[in-house]
Amino acid sequence: MGEKQRTNQEEEIVVNRVKKYQPVRSLFLLDVLSDPDSRPTIFYALATLFLGALFYHWFEGWSFLDSIYFCVVSLGTVGYGDFTPKTPVGKVFTIVYLINGIVILLALFDRIRFVRSQRAHKQS
Repeated sequence: MGEKQRTNQEEEIVVNRVKKYQPVRSLFLLDVLSDPDSRPTIFYALATLFLGALFYHWFEGWSFLDSIYFCVVSLGTVGYGDFTPKTPVGKVFTIVYLINGIVILLALFDRIRFVRSQRAHKQS
């Protein structure tokens, strides 16, 4: 009986440690990253950001950092206006890029919601 009680106490200690770090896992989306079904959506979101940045770097002549900044600000629908495409190709690409990019980000946000609601359902 003493051995079983000690094992239960050890399990409780481990569970408490995991619960202690759960907010950190949520903050850095580690729960979503560890879900295999989420990986394609994460890949598409990162690929969209990276390919958009490459396009602006090559066609608009911006630094890569400025290109990533523009993509993040634009996909976040903030649009400060400090960077704007000047070429006709850049303007057309931006229209298509933002429509597709926002849809991909919405899919990513939906995936995050789904994973977290499943986790909450399992915990209750």
